[in-house]
Amino acid sequence: MKRTLLWGVGGLWMLLVLLFLLNHSRWASEPQGRLKMIAHRGVHHLHDPSGVGRDDCTAVRMLAGQDKLEIFENTVHSIRAAVSAMADMVEVDVAPTRDGRMVLFHDWTVDCRTDGKGDTRDLTLAQLKRLDIGHGYSADGGKSFPLRGKGVGKIPTVEEALAAESGKPFLFNFKSKDAAEADQLAAILKAAGRDPVAEGDGFYGAEGPVQRMRRLFPGAWAWTTDEIKACTKDYAWMGWLGIMPNSCRERTLLVPLDYQWVMAGWPNRTIARMEAAGTRILITGPMDKDRSGRGLTQGAQLTEIPSNYNGYVMVEDIRQVGPALVR
Repeated sequence: MKRTLLWGVGGLWMLLVLLFLLNHSRWASEPQGRLKMIAHRGVHHLHDPSGVGRDDCTAVRMLAGQDKLEIFENTVHSIRAAVSAMADMVEVDVAPTRDGRMVLFHDWTVDCRTDGKGDTRDLTLAQLKRLDIGHGYSADGGKSFPLRGKGVGKIPTVEEALAAESGKPFLFNFKSKDAAEADQLAAILKAAGRDPVAEGDGFYGAEGPVQRMRRLFPGAWAWTTDEIKACTKDYAWMGWLGIMPNSCRERTLLVPLDYQWVMAGWPNRTIARMEAAGTRILITGPMDKDRSGRGLTQGAQLTEIPSNYNGYVMVEDIRQVGPALVR
């Protein structure tokens, strides 16, 4: 019995070693190109993510020392500052207004960050333009609000955002499940003469708007949360067997910074397989219960990414991470 167990353990160990050797990165050519940094919400105020629920207000959890920053997320100033800090792409959140316009704003309501009340989609553009988006920011739990009055009139339309930085692609986030919002954004892009495929723009969010954008702009980068999770989960085991999951073909593979080792053939073999399948790779920050899906926050984290990686990296603090990039 003991000998049989030893043989079984030995056989399993040999199988694991064989799978590792067969999937080794050295069997693929060196990737071409360089990594591309996506500035999440552009330049924005960082907050403490621990214990934050989906609908909790994050503005009142601003980190100490952020009170001097007068650049607010999803604004023209934020976009320009992110590009100046070496962002290759800027992630923004889109929301329609009651009077048929579309703006950049993350929250479903304006209650958290602004001096207004109600759902963003129930307000007109004029009403949104009158709001102070610096009203709700606090680094001491709501005892003081040092940025009040600093963000009046700074909620931009999508058109204003496009005009702010036409030289870099955008990653548009749909907060709603309504496919009609994709039609509205597509009309704005077309009216501006912007081809998302040629510009390298991307789209993500709920299935309704993402699928609509795929039909309107074939070949554009687009993904849903369910798709990106499925691809990552499937490749994490099927890749070691040399199988490219169907869930990954022409989709997106998510690679948390601390789970690169899970990906078979990382980095060269993984990159080669994904490129052959028309799949993009997106690295995010470490995977934990509070920071899951967040981008990089420290320049030193770039040293944990292979120097020949040529995919995308989500960055939470582009002011810190961008200047630290040395390739």
